[in-house]
Amino acid sequence: MRTTVQDVAREAGVSVSTVSRALTGGTVSAATRETVVEAATRLGYRVNRAARGLITGRTGNLGLIVPDLRNPFFADVAKGVSARARAVDCGVFITDTDEDPVAELEAIATLGRNTDGLLLCSPRASDAEILAAADPETTVLLHRQVPGMSSVVADIADGIRQAVGHLRALGHTEIAYVSGPEGSWATRQRVEALAGLSILALGSVSPTFDGGLLAGDLVLASPATAVLAYNDLVALGLLHRLAARGASVPGRVSVVGFDDVSLAAMTHPPLTSVSVPKDRAGAVGLDLLLGRTGVAVGEVVLPTSLVVRASSGVAPT
Repeated sequence: MRTTVQDVAREAGVSVSTVSRALTGGTVSAATRETVVEAATRLGYRVNRAARGLITGRTGNLGLIVPDLRNPFFADVAKGVSARARAVDCGVFITDTDEDPVAELEAIATLGRNTDGLLLCSPRASDAEILAAADPETTVLLHRQVPGMSSVVADIADGIRQAVGHLRALGHTEIAYVSGPEGSWATRQRVEALAGLSILALGSVSPTFDGGLLAGDLVLASPATAVLAYNDLVALGLLHRLAARGASVPGRVSVVGFDDVSLAAMTHPPLTSVSVPKDRAGAVGLDLLLGRTGVAVGEVVLPTSLVVRASSGVAPT
């Protein structure tokens, strides 16, 4: 038979109301809470989330909105959020907006009504649109900053410096950069980090494998002996197009990606990439949303690191 709250109350020697308060974050002493939790554990009792919502006015669920789950970067972020949510007994609804800002704003409205808080990962909408649609008190941004809202981001500028420094050390003086979507926050961060570094800009492409395919011929038509891609998917497209054109990597062109998704180590040659703490960002964002970091509104910046693999080598003489 299913264990009930009455069973837990008898086992712990307290009232049913005390059990409810202890298991839903209500006011009880630490000793009483521990006694109730131990009794519930022994009996295998789990709080009914719907019933808890009626008591606390909270659903116990959070929302995660991402632009494209086909991109392994966002899948890794989602795994970090999901793992942390399980650890703190939260449910997570995940919505993929297919890189569409309008769908993103609709998802914010829908999930905002049905969850206790939102995690917006790399949102494509403008700052003003996000501020108008999302409640700053119950929203945390991942890999995006908007004034007045809590956020968790990677140190993009340092990652760019590490990548360019690596290529310079290999003797590359002609380095190209293939940018991502014009106007996006991540694109602006990368462009700002590259300012003053004498990098050849080859234009903007879709942040996808197909975008990298289009950029491949631009790289070969330029004097560049090394190229830094907006993200790993673009870098993978570059590798494919360069191979199709008979241009060896890294003999003719060195290629460096950004994000260090799992596929980066599986390419031929394996891709040098700036590693971004994707799953950690998801976990930290969820903790920030739940107030577990002790910061009501704040910005967390996580370090990046360059992972050197075989796609970058000494500049051709």
